[in-house]
Amino acid sequence: MERLTTVFHHLNGSGQSLSTREVAALPAYRRKADDIVVVSALRTPITRAKRGSFKDSYIDDLLAAVFQGVLAETGLKATDIQDICVGNVGEGKTSVLARMAQFYSGMPDTIPVYSTNRQCASGLQAFMNVAGSLRTGQCDIGIAAGVEIMTRNPLGGGKFDLNPRVQESQQAQDSLLPMGITSENVAERFGVTRRKQDEFALSSQQKAAKAAASGLFDAEILPVTVSVEDAGGQTKKITVSKDEGIRPTTMEGLSKLRNSSQVSDGAAAVVVTTRQEAARRGLPILGVLRSFAVVGVPPDIMGVGPAYAIPEALKKAGLTINDIDIYEINEAFASQAVYCVEKLGIPIEKVNPKGGAIALGHPVGCTGARMIATLLHELKRRGKRGMGVVSMCMGTGMGAAAVFEYPGVN
Repeated sequence: MERLTTVFHHLNGSGQSLSTREVAALPAYRRKADDIVVVSALRTPITRAKRGSFKDSYIDDLLAAVFQGVLAETGLKATDIQDICVGNVGEGKTSVLARMAQFYSGMPDTIPVYSTNRQCASGLQAFMNVAGSLRTGQCDIGIAAGVEIMTRNPLGGGKFDLNPRVQESQQAQDSLLPMGITSENVAERFGVTRRKQDEFALSSQQKAAKAAASGLFDAEILPVTVSVEDAGGQTKKITVSKDEGIRPTTMEGLSKLRNSSQVSDGAAAVVVTTRQEAARRGLPILGVLRSFAVVGVPPDIMGVGPAYAIPEALKKAGLTINDIDIYEINEAFASQAVYCVEKLGIPIEKVNPKGGAIALGHPVGCTGARMIATLLHELKRRGKRGMGVVSMCMGTGMGAAAVFEYPGVN
């Protein structure tokens, strides 16, 4: 993707590149018709795996809920959607289940659907896949989604036969390390103390609790009615409208826990189109994609991925660390999140202002799409043009990052 400073190089009439803030202040008519934009981004609440409100739910039901939600919010007809991509990690039949969810949502069989798995970045990769289809003219409007029910499909729960050649490559062996071990590797190798991790985790919980109490998640959460079996074996219907992972805690309490994201269930969906198509349909723009980057890092310290993906994404957008208003960095583990923030010199007040995965949970295939919704709704709530980053690490050693702009009134 072209850098913003290149795209708008000649617009000021002086032959000089515009500054980042000048670019952000450009009126709509001076922006590109083929900009990739978000017109709706909603998610279910995130619930605790195995004992939460979605423990008896199915992937296709949660997907159907968010599909219906974004269609209702935009006023789009089901037949307006031209492609669907769903990110998921643990379920081997995602494409089939996504197809079923499509039908439950009232979408006709003429709309194609497929799934993608790029580990913890699967939801973000689904978004980029649809963006790519828009760029190449394959479709004019699509839905990117992410979903995970870790209750039914815990990561690492299956068995597979290893190729004996794995013994020939240390990096191949490192790719099999449990992520908790890679987190400990990051902490030890880069001097991230347990106290720093506890302070970060406590801050995540406190920010999330404050945001939830203030209703700051309400605009992005779609209440979902599901059937759940209680401890006595009785099934009842409940409506889930709040995240379940947020809990009061203390430094003392955290010192007894693993500082990692919670194992969770949830889904999210994002409607993606071009600026031109959004204008034609009269759809307000929630966000504009400015760049995307994915990089590889050593698998034994896979959590450092955002520290390398974020600079690459900013470089592609012609931006600097200080140009970004909000960083949504996935808190897979406190150690790696602390390292990435400190490595890049990001002001902590810009990081996960409503809390992150340590407090909210990390339904892995859903997370990338969830973070887009959280970022863009927070930028919108602030009521002015702003820039944000969504970034996460991935198992086997990768990092991904995307830069978004909230355009303000459009």
